[in-house]
Amino acid sequence: MKRPKLKKASKRLSCAKRYKIQKKVREHNRKLRKEAKKKGVNKRVKKDPGVPNSAPFKEEVLREAEQRRLKIEEEKEKKKQAKKEERAQKRKKEKEAAAKETEPKAKRSRQEENGKHSEKKIGTDRNSKQFLCGELNKVIDSSDVVIEVLDARDPMGCRCPQLEEAVLKRDGNKKLLLVLSKIDLVPKENVEKWIKCLQQEFPVVVFKASTHIRDKTVQTKKRRIAPSNEVLDRSRAAACFGKSCLTELLTNYASNLEKETQLRVGVVGFPNVGKSSLINSMKGILACNAGVKRGLTKSMQEVHILKNVKLIDSPGVVALPSNPPASLALRSLQVEEGQESVLEAVRTLLKQCDMTQIMLQYNIPDFRNSLEFLTLFAKKRGYLQKGGVPNTEQAATTFLDDCTGAKLSYHCQAPEKNSLPLYLSDSMVAEMQKGWDLSKLKIGNAETLRGVKCPNLASSVRFISKGPTAGHLTISDITENNPDVAATESEAVQSDEPEQTVDEPNMTEVEKPQKASLKSKDNKVQFQSVPIDISLCTATTDDAYNFNTDFK
Repeated sequence: MKRPKLKKASKRLSCAKRYKIQKKVREHNRKLRKEAKKKGVNKRVKKDPGVPNSAPFKEEVLREAEQRRLKIEEEKEKKKQAKKEERAQKRKKEKEAAAKETEPKAKRSRQEENGKHSEKKIGTDRNSKQFLCGELNKVIDSSDVVIEVLDARDPMGCRCPQLEEAVLKRDGNKKLLLVLSKIDLVPKENVEKWIKCLQQEFPVVVFKASTHIRDKTVQTKKRRIAPSNEVLDRSRAAACFGKSCLTELLTNYASNLEKETQLRVGVVGFPNVGKSSLINSMKGILACNAGVKRGLTKSMQEVHILKNVKLIDSPGVVALPSNPPASLALRSLQVEEGQESVLEAVRTLLKQCDMTQIMLQYNIPDFRNSLEFLTLFAKKRGYLQKGGVPNTEQAATTFLDDCTGAKLSYHCQAPEKNSLPLYLSDSMVAEMQKGWDLSKLKIGNAETLRGVKCPNLASSVRFISKGPTAGHLTISDITENNPDVAATESEAVQSDEPEQTVDEPNMTEVEKPQKASLKSKDNKVQFQSVPIDISLCTATTDDAYNFNTDFK
């Protein structure tokens, strides 16, 4: 076979040329070594011989050397970070100085005045309870209508008596309106019962927010790329129901008022009930920061919805530590602040739910306690650590997010006979319902319920409500080191003990004193023999294995 013609040039050189190149390289390296020797730079680094095996305390010496090395690296990193911060501050000052030179004198003097006021506000912590209560009071004071958002899965647990009483006692003839959010997670019959129950006190609007709302810039970019694909997304998450009813209700009320200014509507409620999602759905764009994580909103934010209506977003109501553990797990920020673990919160929530319905909801087998449920749930979702160990903490976080977010379907029974609270009277109820078009509101709620796809009563988890949740409103009542927190934690631990003894209803009299003696000693682990009747197993099995004679 004929050899194909070579396309690439050959790399072969003549011997004279190759030797010449090698000679030049040697001369160049010799020159570099000579210059380094003059400067006193030794190129070769002496290799660390290390600690010999025969040396005493070798492990301790190596450990100390490693600690010294880590310490030196940390110091280097700190110096590097400090230099970066200095450079950043220097650049910032240069930019500010350049901007001040170009600004007019009037604007410069205005900024100096604002800087003096802002220096006083720097000391306040945005995450503190005092700051959150102050922002909530600002929203109540500056609003004409206050919307209390209630989670339809537990409306009574989302109500705050202190908040409602504060709105009723404020000057300015403020109106209180209840909004049932997340109605797509509750059976339709249950929602209708809650509407009848709550309408005896305040006007009620049912609402289902959209969870697919994005920023306005993202929407315009998508429209610019593909204008032909403008299809209305009517999926369960993207669709919003109750917007037209609430908008019409607020615009009619604003037109009936004698004021020429805008109607200011404050949106209040506990964390993660759907306040920011309601405002975003009413606006149609991502105006407020919303998500599964609780406590995202830290301060009040005004959003213009219509020409004569303005909505004001507010931080969540701070729950009192004296509330039941189940209410704190759903409504407070104890898990986010590190006061309570996620596992404890899940344990308290599972006690309020039906076990069989939780099994059907998550498609997991029977479980005896919360730890076993989280283990099975982690295996089902694939939350595994190194070595295939189930990550129970990640499973607990997911379950808590499902309960507080718009994922898990559960419902509470509405009371058949609802009596008015102490801060409400018949005259106040008539005053709160005055000025609203209740007939249009009833028609709008019926249309919203017809459009929303609700789950069946059998597929929804039954949840035991703990009643209204008490909350902080006045800053003077808040104490950071509240003794009630320790009391609630001890109650949670005591209430968790029967969870493990569910499968032992027929406890004999001999076993009871043994369990009591084990509980009395907390720090020492004791193993005591349990009386077992082996007469039945010896009678049925002839070839029973005798450990006393054979296992030696």
